[in-house]
Amino acid sequence: MSDDIEKSPEVEAFGHPDVRASSSGDANGNADLPLTGRRLRARRVQIDTLREAVAYLRRDSLICRSEGFAAQTRLQLEYGTASVVATLQTVTGDWVELDEIGLSEAALAALDVTEGEWVRVRHMPPIESFRHVRGRMFGEAFTPAKLNEVIGDIAAGRYSSIHISAFLTACTGNRLSDEEIIALTRAMVATGETLQWHADCIVDKHSIGGLPGNRTTPIVVAIVSSQGLIMPKTSSRAITSPAGTADTMETLAPVDLRVEEMRRVVDAVGGCIVFGGAAGLSPADDILIQVERPLDLDSEAQMMASILSKKLAAGATHVLIDVPVGLTAKIRSQYASTLFSERLRTIGRALGLDVSTYVCAGDQPVGRGIGPSLEARDVLSVLQNRSNAPADLADKSVDIAGRLLEMGGKALPGEGQACARRILTSGLAWRQFQRICEAQGGMREPLVGRHSKPVTARHSGVVTAIDNRHLARVAKLAGAPRAPRAGVVFETPIGTHVAARQPLFTIYAESEGELDYAYEYAHRFPAIVAVGES
Repeated sequence: MSDDIEKSPEVEAFGHPDVRASSSGDANGNADLPLTGRRLRARRVQIDTLREAVAYLRRDSLICRSEGFAAQTRLQLEYGTASVVATLQTVTGDWVELDEIGLSEAALAALDVTEGEWVRVRHMPPIESFRHVRGRMFGEAFTPAKLNEVIGDIAAGRYSSIHISAFLTACTGNRLSDEEIIALTRAMVATGETLQWHADCIVDKHSIGGLPGNRTTPIVVAIVSSQGLIMPKTSSRAITSPAGTADTMETLAPVDLRVEEMRRVVDAVGGCIVFGGAAGLSPADDILIQVERPLDLDSEAQMMASILSKKLAAGATHVLIDVPVGLTAKIRSQYASTLFSERLRTIGRALGLDVSTYVCAGDQPVGRGIGPSLEARDVLSVLQNRSNAPADLADKSVDIAGRLLEMGGKALPGEGQACARRILTSGLAWRQFQRICEAQGGMREPLVGRHSKPVTARHSGVVTAIDNRHLARVAKLAGAPRAPRAGVVFETPIGTHVAARQPLFTIYAESEGELDYAYEYAHRFPAIVAVGES
């Protein structure tokens, strides 16, 4: 080998046939990796790509030329025993050196690699399971074996966002049969952690969403777990809404608990409210949600599999599903809610779950806050029995908690609601909620955005209708849930008499730009809160 080749960091890094790692290796075991692929030095580029692993290579580097790597190529990256699939982006100039591979924050975390360490890079093997997705698009049903392959590859990070979008599309439009949803649910559970508890009855609840506010879960968990029932509540972050339960709870206490920490909390206080993704329960579902969010897509089949997989993984035996019904909710009619509820119960039964549904009006927000911190403030006002607490949120929470107390044998049939109300008004639920927060890492006070602006009535009259979807969009444009202090405070429920220029709702944001953006959107859609002539 000539001297100039020996001194070339690029040739050395790219695993030239005459260049091998030393037999002694390094502390991370790189010398013991199979001599396939090329080795490059890790470079932290400080780019947040959410959960997606992204790699950056010089377009003129030897590895791009010799391996045929181009933008959007899927790469297999290995460091020690860690491995991750990353999407390649190519760059020009010396932003990344020829012997370096730039790594997004997600890629760095997945590999647990520090800057300057050697990372092995190779083509990702073909995704054999994707043929099943293509087949489903053309009417070929998923089998359990096919779904196990697909979901396994998704959980392993082998599917790009484009592949996942195709899979989600294949599941929309009532394409999936009950048998396929059952198989999908089981496949999602199989990819992650599962919990078991030393009790015959483990209760849980879930809302299908689509209704702004509606943050009943923290109140319900506090009421139910105060009576000795085990309620290990795992929640999602927002998919298409301004806040998920995990987003709201995070403004009050830590929610990113691992499964052993979650078990410790439940063993100590009987219940928890944590982010299911951090606990590793049904991890494929969290990956799917990341793609569903920007698509604003939430198919019925995927929704059912998502809900039930999390409940199964958390060890639940009895589950109550909140199903809001309204013209701008996810379920638009009573007939549709009946079909949905029957199907959910049937699928739950096949999976060994006792599933009940709580069908309720979904024509307007529940509570006043829409957005993580604003919803958390509502939760605290109800638990603390403040005089200004939203009565609709308190009433619905008591209804759901009462049903769960009856399902869990802690109240006689028909007496659960009264029992739940006593627990709430006595202060017992508030004390239990404080214990849960402390067990999860400490309680904190939710804060609201520094910038606010009211949206007012253009004329006097009576509020006749609320467009939930557009109202939620205003909160999202204000920054929620990414900016937890942003959102909307809804002030005029249906039936409210309003005067001209009276505030209908107030927008909160963490920046003036987002406030103006959300306000302009609200101004273009005056029917978000429809006011009829008085």
